[in-house]
Amino acid sequence: MTARVLVVDDILANVKLLEARLQAEYFEVLTAYSGAEALEICARERVDVVLLDVMMPGMDGFEVCRRLKAEPRTQDVPVIMVTALDQPSDKLQGLEAGADDFLTKPVDEIALITRVKNLARLKMLDDEMALRAATSSQIGIERGAASVQAREIKSGRLLLVDDNPRSVSRILDTLSKTHDAFVERDIGAALKMVNKFNFDLVVVSIGLSDADGLRLCSQIRSIERTRHLPLIMLVDPGDEARLLRGLDMGVNDYVIRPVDRHELLARVRTQIRRKRHSDFLRNRLEESVEMAVTDPLTGLFNRRYMETHLNGLMQEAKAEGRDLSIMIADIDYFKRINDSYGHDAGDTVLQDFAARLKRHTRGIDLACRFGGEEFIVIMPDTDLEVARHVGERLRERIAEAPFSINSQTSLPVTACVGLATLEGPEDTPTSLFKRADNALYAAKRSGRNRVMSEAA
Repeated sequence: MTARVLVVDDILANVKLLEARLQAEYFEVLTAYSGAEALEICARERVDVVLLDVMMPGMDGFEVCRRLKAEPRTQDVPVIMVTALDQPSDKLQGLEAGADDFLTKPVDEIALITRVKNLARLKMLDDEMALRAATSSQIGIERGAASVQAREIKSGRLLLVDDNPRSVSRILDTLSKTHDAFVERDIGAALKMVNKFNFDLVVVSIGLSDADGLRLCSQIRSIERTRHLPLIMLVDPGDEARLLRGLDMGVNDYVIRPVDRHELLARVRTQIRRKRHSDFLRNRLEESVEMAVTDPLTGLFNRRYMETHLNGLMQEAKAEGRDLSIMIADIDYFKRINDSYGHDAGDTVLQDFAARLKRHTRGIDLACRFGGEEFIVIMPDTDLEVARHVGERLRERIAEAPFSINSQTSLPVTACVGLATLEGPEDTPTSLFKRADNALYAAKRSGRNRVMSEAA
């Protein structure tokens, strides 16, 4: 993968060493030799990950991190603090400053590449989802809100998979003070749990006595529901081969035994925070996709979706020799409603009309709002005779009960319906729609409140 990494250290030799290691993995590397220079680069350049030395003259790494996290433009840039300090208080200070991860000098190469790749991958995924989910002006608002929510996360729901009683006791004692932690010793039972319950994180020992922890990680990654669930491996010293296999299959992070309580809490916090942030963006993306194909007033599919869906269904029907019909329904004298009672009343009628349309068409039918007071229903595997029955049923349900526009006023509403059916391989969505439209206008000319087809 390619990403832009900013290396910040006041010692030239340290910068050159990290730069060489990262460039060997094909990262694009930027360098800074002071906190002020780092802030300046982040303000003007796109940066995916910051490797930030703690001990620098003038502005130390903690202060640089605080300023990056306080600035909306850079608050979502992952920061890895690189330090020779190994006191728990130093890591806590880094967490309070907003650091996403830690590396201790001398920097282990596997740890360096793993941390950078993991955070860069998450950052780039979040950026892509945010870009798709909103316009450029909305991105700043939504991403800022998501980041604030993520940073405010105090606890999560996590599962520990380990069969070492002493290890389980120690880890649960550490995690349960902040998080809702569960433990499972059997990987089969653990897989059932992650499929049944919503966890924020799974911590898996790859040194299980009677099972393969990596197989559980692989199964979690292969299931759609749990594909994005963060995974942290508990690894014994010297087990680099299985560690690398786990990272290759998509495990997010790891902790070497004996487990340092503060390191474990920091890594758990980072993974849960990132998951919440990604979930927020993923939900926003799904909402934006839904908005792109949905009419906001009625909740039906819009014209854009209808045209794409109709084209696909016609191709399938032609290829397989199946029937396909469409229905255009238009509210009679709708302009009079707007003119007499106002556009709010018109909107209420449109919403009620859409609800009846959806309620009284079949499950296989696709109901859409074409525009204004016109609605379209696409009916797969439906010949003209069946389509006529569906159209008549809808016409009757529209006319049988008045439409309430407020607590005092109800209006009788009727509709005309035009039908058309697929005639042969030369038919197109345009020709099919034109015949249905012609039938609709024939129904209007014949007195309204009726159903007609191109064969009538």
